[in-house]
Amino acid sequence: MRRGFLLAPLWLWLLLFVAAPLVVLAVMALASPSDGVPPFTLGLRFAAFAMLVEDGYYVGALFSALRLAATTAGLCLLIAYPMALGMASVRPRWRLPLLALLMLPFWSGFLLRIGAWIGLLRDEGLINRVLLALGVIEAPLSLLYTQGAMLVGMVHAYLPFAVLPLFTALVRLDPALLEAAADLGARPARVFFSVTLPLTLPAAAAGFLLVFIPAAGEFVIPELLGPPEAQVIGRVLWQEFFQSRDWPLAAALGLALLALLILPMRWFQKLEAEP
Repeated sequence: MRRGFLLAPLWLWLLLFVAAPLVVLAVMALASPSDGVPPFTLGLRFAAFAMLVEDGYYVGALFSALRLAATTAGLCLLIAYPMALGMASVRPRWRLPLLALLMLPFWSGFLLRIGAWIGLLRDEGLINRVLLALGVIEAPLSLLYTQGAMLVGMVHAYLPFAVLPLFTALVRLDPALLEAAADLGARPARVFFSVTLPLTLPAAAAGFLLVFIPAAGEFVIPELLGPPEAQVIGRVLWQEFFQSRDWPLAAALGLALLALLILPMRWFQKLEAEP
């Protein structure tokens, strides 16, 4: 009885903010678009789902979103591993200040950070001015509104989500295992790939998912830093909801993205279940 009472707020939160929005999306996805307010008529039609399958534009947008999210998560892990290793290897009294530095960007506004990257990457920005002053280039480079700028912004925004689980796993790693491997003649690279990496693989998978899932639906960073032709799902959803006002199609697209995101989550559960 007491346990059920304690879990009641959790179930209420899940009902209101997870189950209810999914039901609303499902109802809209099965409706028909109209010119009224709201711009759909309730019904039981699968035309929106059929369009997702038949129209290559929406299929391409879905897989483009997954590709962007996977690339962002992979780059975050490549950067996060040496950062987490360095943070875990320092004395305990220095770990908290380093964690504070890692989280420092989150103390500023999200749009402020994106604006800082715009200031750095634009034609008259700091990077181009430094390169011009050093004579490395003769004309400003087109750094802003490119795939590279979009990836830089995505990695910068989501990097802490990859570092934190790795840092936690590395701090809890038994140093005796690493010392034993080194005593047996293993070089640092061999120690990392044979001991550290396998033992921290669940944390790496968790970090990958923590970046991959929100990055798949990212809208603001591709819109402000990416090229106009970037086919990201957030932009497509915005167009369908607010420009085309085809809410059933947008709802079906959101459900399709959610279904695709369940697959890596199931993979992570399977990885955690393995001994």
